[in-house]
Formats: sequence, structure tokens, C-alpha cells
Amino acid sequence: MVQKKEHRKLPLSQILKRVILIFLGACLVAVGLEIFLVPNRIIDGGIVGISIMLSHLSGIRLGLFLFFLNLPFFFWGYKQIGKTFALSTLYGVSIMSIGTYLLHPVPGLTDDPLLASVFGGMILGIGVGMVIRYGGSLDGTEILSILFNSRLPFSVGETVMFMNLFILGSAGFIFGWEQAMYSLIAYFIAYKMIDMTLVGFDETKSAWIISDKQEEIGDALLHRLGRGVTYLKGEGAYTGDDKKVIFCVISRLEEAKLKTIIEDIDSDAFLAIADIHDVKGGRFKKQSIH
Repeated sequence: MVQKKEHRKLPLSQILKRVILIFLGACLVAVGLEIFLVPNRIIDGGIVGISIMLSHLSGIRLGLFLFFLNLPFFFWGYKQIGKTFALSTLYGVSIMSIGTYLLHPVPGLTDDPLLASVFGGMILGIGVGMVIRYGGSLDGTEILSILFNSRLPFSVGETVMFMNLFILGSAGFIFGWEQAMYSLIAYFIAYKMIDMTLVGFDETKSAWIISDKQEEIGDALLHRLGRGVTYLKGEGAYTGDDKKVIFCVISRLEEAKLKTIIEDIDSDAFLAIADIHDVKGGRFKKQSIH
């Protein structure tokens, strides 16, 4: 009989960290909406954008629409994605809804729609990125896109983009086409800030090096750059020769020195560098270099 593997519980410190950072992220989203975007009739994509338009047309507080329109997606996320994600999402959406409800009477900081688009989009994007980074979501359209991914010939990102273009276009009929264009600016800035929040500012890169002088290059990277290297076995498809591939993880600022080291040892070496979103474990801690 196969025993069912129990789900590993998170340590209390990680749970508290997740609770606090999702709370802060949801609060930032509420500030971005009620202090910058909503007073200037600028919307975001997804359920947030739909909620802003419905709130404007009905006169009902934005927080109520944010909570109840996202509620069905919470149950779908619980069934399809997992309990932890669903509970984190419900918690984040609840904080965001309460925050917008409490901040609604507070006057906006600017009546310049361009400034509102820029700063509102930045604050909103950082907040959403924090919530996503720590296991939740504040918009049901992303959950819907994940569920539809297996039934539609489009990726999750393409589905979200199509839905948001429709939602942002609808703002032109309700708030006017100038406000719809400002909404596109806010949405683009928020999208970039979400990406920066998820990736982080301390961007890391992976380097793949193929050379006949792999031992010499590996030793130089270890002692001159202060980074550990891993040797992988490879085989040339054309020649059939055995190759030893060097794999190394570096910071963005070390890329130029890496290239200099390889150029000094083997100018004909093959080098491929790619961005990495996250690095954990191993020996990635920075060492002193010379």
C-alpha cells in the first residue's frame, strides 16, 4: 500500500513573513488605487479595472466590487491551484478591499492624470508584485487564464493581455478616450514594476562556457572572480566529441569581468549568458576577488 505523502508545513517565521508582506503589498495597491488612480478616473486591468468602472457607474464603494468579484476565483483557485495559494489570495483581496474602503474619503494627492498614472502605476505594481512573490494574487483574471490555458490555444500571458486590452478599451466609453490612454500608461508601468518586484534589483545571470581549456577557465573563475563553478558533461552533435561544459552563476556587475577572464584564456570559447530570476542554496555567496 502506497502511503500518502504529507504536505510539509511552513515554519512559523515564514508564515509571519508571508502574512506581513502580503498585508503591505495589498495596502500599497489600495493606496495606488484610491489616492492616485480612482480620483483621476484611471483604471488598471483585470478585476480591478472592472470594479473601478462598476463603482463609477453605480456609486457603490470600490472595495465591495473588488471583494465580491474576486470571490468566485478564490474558490476556483482553491480547487485547481491549492489551499495555500487560495488562502493567501483571499487574505490579500480582503486587505485590499478594506484598504480601498477606508481610503475612499481621503482626497487624491494630484489631479494631474499623467502624474497619477505614473505614481499610481508604480505603487500598484510594487504592491501586486509583493503579493504574487509571497504566494497570493489580487486579480481573478490571472486565475481564470490559468484554468483556461488547457482549453485555449493561447498562453496564460496572452489570455491576460487580451482580457486587459478589452477592459482598458472599455474605459474609453465610460471615462473618455484620454483617460483610457492614461490607463494604458498606468497599466504598462504597473506591469513593469510587478516584474521588477518579482525579479528583484540584484539581478543574477547564468553563464554556460564550452572550451578546450575548461579546467583553466574554471580555476580562474573560482579564484579571480570568487564564484563556484560546476562541470557538466556534454557531447558535440556535429563532431561527437566529449565536451565539458562550465556552468557558473554571477551577478550583473560581474559579467564584464567574466568575459575578460574567458577572453584572456581562450578567445575561441563558446559563451552563453542568460538572466536568472532567483538563486537559492549552493555556494552563491559572494567571495572576495582580485
